[in-house]
Amino acid sequence: MQIRDLPYPDPGDPDVRSGPRFLLWLGRNQLKGQLRSMSWGLLHQCSIAGLPPAVGLAVQAVVDRSGSRLAWSGGLIAVLGMLIALGDTMLHRTAVTNWITAAARVQQLLARRTAELGSALTRRVAAGEVVAVSTGDVEKIGWFVEALSRFAAAAAALVLICAGLLLYLPSLGILVTLAVPLLALAVLPLLPRATRRADLQREKAGKATELASDTVAGLRVLRGIGGEELFLGRYRRASQEVREAAVRSARMWSLISAIQVLLPGVLLISLVVYGAVLARDGRIDVGQLVTVYSAATLLLFPLRHFEEIAMAYSFSRPSAQRAVRVLSLRRTDRPSTVDAAPAGDLYDPVTGLMAPAGLFTAVVCGDPDEAGRLAERLGGHAQVNADTDADADKSERAPEAEGGARDSSDEDAEERSAPSVLLGGVPLDELPLDSARTAVLVQDKDPVLLSGTLRELLDVPSSGRVTAEEALTAAQCGDVLDSLAQASLATDGDPMATRITERGRSLSGGQRQRLALARSLVTDPEALVLDEPTSAVDSHTEARVAAGIKALRQGRTTVAFASSPLLLDLADRVVLVHRGTVVAVGGHRELLHTDPRYRAVVTRETDDEIAALTSRGATVTIEEIEERA
Repeated sequence: MQIRDLPYPDPGDPDVRSGPRFLLWLGRNQLKGQLRSMSWGLLHQCSIAGLPPAVGLAVQAVVDRSGSRLAWSGGLIAVLGMLIALGDTMLHRTAVTNWITAAARVQQLLARRTAELGSALTRRVAAGEVVAVSTGDVEKIGWFVEALSRFAAAAAALVLICAGLLLYLPSLGILVTLAVPLLALAVLPLLPRATRRADLQREKAGKATELASDTVAGLRVLRGIGGEELFLGRYRRASQEVREAAVRSARMWSLISAIQVLLPGVLLISLVVYGAVLARDGRIDVGQLVTVYSAATLLLFPLRHFEEIAMAYSFSRPSAQRAVRVLSLRRTDRPSTVDAAPAGDLYDPVTGLMAPAGLFTAVVCGDPDEAGRLAERLGGHAQVNADTDADADKSERAPEAEGGARDSSDEDAEERSAPSVLLGGVPLDELPLDSARTAVLVQDKDPVLLSGTLRELLDVPSSGRVTAEEALTAAQCGDVLDSLAQASLATDGDPMATRITERGRSLSGGQRQRLALARSLVTDPEALVLDEPTSAVDSHTEARVAAGIKALRQGRTTVAFASSPLLLDLADRVVLVHRGTVVAVGGHRELLHTDPRYRAVVTRETDDEIAALTSRGATVTIEEIEERA
């Protein structure tokens, strides 16, 4: 795989039993690139290793006053220099290609899993951690894949050089051969402590990143309540903890680097002293001493790759584990048995909620969280759970993931055992995922706007029956278009060409909500589920938005979770869900008169107020009820 061939047609099915297993799977998938990089690395390392004999021959030729051997040695050095340049260039090229292609594979896997899980992902993994995995962790995993080929080439070169020295000059070759394994393994006892410190640094950095992300996202609210300094103080403390952890980690790695310099220095000194004694006694030639000394000096270069691979693995292992935590999340969809999504009523057998085909149904829930869960069920968003494997290395699992799984296991089991929502009598989880998403679209109460132009925002898969202009008009986005047209002079006043910042932070909450509603209306699904679609707008705009939705969605199934009388009064039918069960169905005005629980939710009456009215036998007019609302 070359960089020009990215993205992968299929990034594969990763081994997510543990972080090391995931790295091993990634290495196997990069095997051709690793072998190519290792081959160039061997050429580079062996060419470097060939310099000491060539230099030794040149020195001996000068001592023997042999011009022909000196010329031959000079030519050999020149050839080796060209091979070193070629090998180093191609090693770097292929190693970086391995890095980029491995990182791209991991990013594709993460993107595929994120797209599959949707909003359910953030119920299991914090949004800040997902961002950290897809940026910093992907880079560290790619670094390990890149360093692996360099390490393999360096290890093979060390074996060849030691074998060559043993054959060339056994008296000094034995000393070098015995010392090299000690030099390579000397830092091994320090690696677990260095790894723990690196893990702690990464954990604190992730928490600081998440805190910063939350602070930036809620900056407007924090300013409104005067909580800026409080959260900034928390971030300062978290930042200082990251700094202290980084310093402690750097101290350990500096100690490892110092050992990597000290011990080879001791070897060189011992080699020079012992070799000088042998040369003085006439047991070896000066050229042989120079050759062995030069070879031992050049051994320090491949030895540094041992330190690099240790650092790369120490940093990539926890990164791989965090990636595994995301990639191990799976949907609980059943195998698809239906080719295409049918048309018809949307029915939830758990709550008894029925949304007749072609009608605008409003659903009232006293608990907003219950409304959110029910909206997800109507969309067929299955429960997410982590893969388990009896052979998985439990020591590699993140404590947070284990704790989260224990805390929510009962709830997950209940969700998985619940029957699926039916569309036209067909269970949604028996439909292909693409068909289910096309048939039923759910808009969360806090929708996300991706960065890009407004035209790109509304350029989504759709039926083609609703234009962007019609959707924007129905969602009452006129003021949004005006503000976008004034925001950028470079677009000649064209609001559709104006860029929207990340998550639409330059817009107000009501503007973001209406743009997201327009995007949902453009798709024109068979059934559209809206969770509090007008919660961030004023009452006048809310009434116009509700009327626009009803008019544009005429003849299509629409379900809106809301408690606003302005929206409820426009619905074809209203359903009251109480404690997970449908308890009343009718028109908005009818339910206000006949159902105290419905009236309590819509008018925000307290239990004491309801009891007082009931005890007095008081009658309340519809106008008084709407005033309370």
